[in-house]
Amino acid sequence: MNLFNSKFILSDKRHGWIDYDRGISIILVTYRHCFEGMERAGLDLKSHPWLDYINVFFFGFRMPLFFIASGMFISQSMQKRGLNPYLNNRVQSILYPMLVWGIIQISLQLLFSSYTNSNGDVGLMSYVFLITDPRVTGQFWYLNALFFVGVIYALLKEKLKFNVLHQILFGVILYAICAFDNAYEINLGFLNDIFKYYLFFAIGDAASKLILDEKATKFFTSWKTILPLLVSFITIQYFFTEINMNNGNNYFVENKMPLFFLLVALVGCGLSIAVSFSLKKSNSLKFLRVVGYNSVHIYCLQIIIMSVSRQLFIKIGMTNPSLIALLVLSTGILAPIFIYNVCLRINLWWLFTLKKPTEELNFIEQNNRKNLI
Repeated sequence: MNLFNSKFILSDKRHGWIDYDRGISIILVTYRHCFEGMERAGLDLKSHPWLDYINVFFFGFRMPLFFIASGMFISQSMQKRGLNPYLNNRVQSILYPMLVWGIIQISLQLLFSSYTNSNGDVGLMSYVFLITDPRVTGQFWYLNALFFVGVIYALLKEKLKFNVLHQILFGVILYAICAFDNAYEINLGFLNDIFKYYLFFAIGDAASKLILDEKATKFFTSWKTILPLLVSFITIQYFFTEINMNNGNNYFVENKMPLFFLLVALVGCGLSIAVSFSLKKSNSLKFLRVVGYNSVHIYCLQIIIMSVSRQLFIKIGMTNPSLIALLVLSTGILAPIFIYNVCLRINLWWLFTLKKPTEELNFIEQNNRKNLI
């Protein structure tokens, strides 16, 4: 893979398994958004039922996995940097790109409303909803929740001296409130996702000592760990999929069966982490590391890219939903990585972060010099 920053990613000495883990997650998330876009576009998906089955089967654990992965590094980061640098980093790397690309996406939807699937639900208030009710704006709810969960967690940890047990208990309370809200269909805007995913962030912090330990690779790559997780995952996901599909609602388990959803999420996350450690150990499927490293760039750009590519493929006469899904999914993953790398080359890195990626830029420059010699 010769994408501009791929050598930098693969040469990085940090925890490589986390990039694999994020790579798996962002591909599943992108597939979900790809499927939803095709559904709204009116494609005949019933003739290809396996597309829907895959969509539901891998639905339950993707987003909890991102929060668990992020929570794993908070204690390490705050110990190394302190509270204020940690909070600044959240603003620079999460809140800022959410606002930049959220505003860009909403503006494009307003400008090309007659060509998109927005169905008139995008207006000037959508810019405000990026903060107050981001689910209305589409995929940006995740970055909103990730930012606020991290900030609240860090403030409680530093100012009120909450230890991991306190954070877990607080997360359980918030999760229970969210379950009540979902049961009675109460919309608390951006608070709903903070309440739902705070617990997963806390679980990530609680599990960090085990997962970031040097002995973790041996544990997670052992078949004594992987096999039970795999069997449990397939069994649980089968029932999760059947329940959701029988009720005609992908969110039925998540909103109506919170304890089962918690089990779905934790087993799925456990298996994903084990697979990620195994891939890192064998140094296989390196493209997944590159994809995972670029997960935020993909997340910010994927809806725009997939909307354009889907319409293009349909306009040139493609009718096979499976082929369109494959092409749109591939474009939604690869095009954002390419665009990010082009932005690095032409000094537009500020579209993705407020903090200049000096180390990455220096590596690319040095590598370019070597290639010229």
